[in-house]
Amino acid sequence: MATTTTRHTELVGSLVQLMHVLQDLYAETSRPLGLTPQQAHLLCVLLAGPQGMTDLSRIMSIERSSLTSMVDRLERRSLLARNPHPTDRRASQITLTPAGHTLAAKAHTAFTDRVEALTTGLSPRTRETLTAAVTHITAPELS
Repeated sequence: MATTTTRHTELVGSLVQLMHVLQDLYAETSRPLGLTPQQAHLLCVLLAGPQGMTDLSRIMSIERSSLTSMVDRLERRSLLARNPHPTDRRASQITLTPAGHTLAAKAHTAFTDRVEALTTGLSPRTRETLTAAVTHITAPELS
């Protein structure tokens, strides 16, 4: 039987390896769309609806200055728009343009299709367990 330290190390190693696999998939699926993985991530986040810069910076775990540069580039490509915030006139909300929405949907579908292909051999019970574990690990209250 493996020691607690060995099991912990195996878990950490597996999670790090999974992170690398998912990052590689993001790169592979975003590149053909003319996007960096970070740009694809931003577009996919915005599929859920408009977001403020502070929230986007937190969601994406990047500095606000880096986010501003990324938003500027995507805005120049007519994929994003800055719109006035409905309740704070000093702030803006970032929204997808129709072209941005189309590209975000393509990026999301390409990525989820690849993840689905990776997990197709998992039983329904294993999928449920994995989903519950990942949800627990990534829960906002743990951040």
